Amino acid sequence: MSVLQGIIDTYAQFFDLDMWGKVLTDPVSWGLIGTLIILEGLLSADNALVLAVMVKHLPPEKRKKALFYGLIGAYVFRFIAIGIGVYLIELWWVKVLGAAYLAWLSIKYFIDKQKGGENEGEEEAEGINQKGLLIRMFGTFWGTVASVELMDIAFSVDSVLAAFGVSNEVWVLLVGGMLGVLMMRGVAGVFLTLIDKVPELETSAYILILIISVKMFLGVFDIHIESLYFFIILLLTFGATFIVHFMNKNKEGSKERNS
Repeated sequence: MSVLQGIIDTYAQFFDLDMWGKVLTDPVSWGLIGTLIILEGLLSADNALVLAVMVKHLPPEKRKKALFYGLIGAYVFRFIAIGIGVYLIELWWVKVLGAAYLAWLSIKYFIDKQKGGENEGEEEAEGINQKGLLIRMFGTFWGTVASVELMDIAFSVDSVLAAFGVSNEVWVLLVGGMLGVLMMRGVAGVFLTLIDKVPELETSAYILILIISVKMFLGVFDIHIESLYFFIILLLTFGATFIVHFMNKNKEGSKERNS
């Protein structure tokens, strides 16, 4: 009963106007919300392309509708995951598992990158099997919608865990998560272009994931990094990214001139 009450109390916070006011008037909270949005965009830009491939077999007029229904499902999942997660993340073993998973994501990225597997996600995006179980059960359109919903949930797990590593404030998580989903669908092309121009940003995103996993793990031992200091760390990471990018460009320019 105490578990259920804890989850109910968490959802009650969604409608706490005082907390809403505190978050919206706190510059640090807006900084964390912005960080979540940017992180979501960097991590999920290619995911939007995967979803686009998944609906390409539908008539043009139904593609946007299928993605829209998937977007609604993504919002519902985020609301549920954040509400329950705010309660569960207080359990030490949940923090350990979450930190370990985020660390694994980051380490796997660098291993794949070293092996030349950066495009692995794109290679998997071959569309939906027209004879798949969901298509047979619900028909072409609704089966596609169900597939998009499941893919959205799979994509959201990483983002929700990363969000809990950034902040435990309900409204920071909710606003950052909801805007992040919209960001993934609405301006995925912008982030893809940005990553093409500054490829180091993708690496920085996974470095941040590793930093977030460390922050989450430290929370198990009641070692907490203040939001302001953590935000400064994030800013320094992004700042270092652009410094490294310009250094790499200068090196490439020097090589071209020497050759």
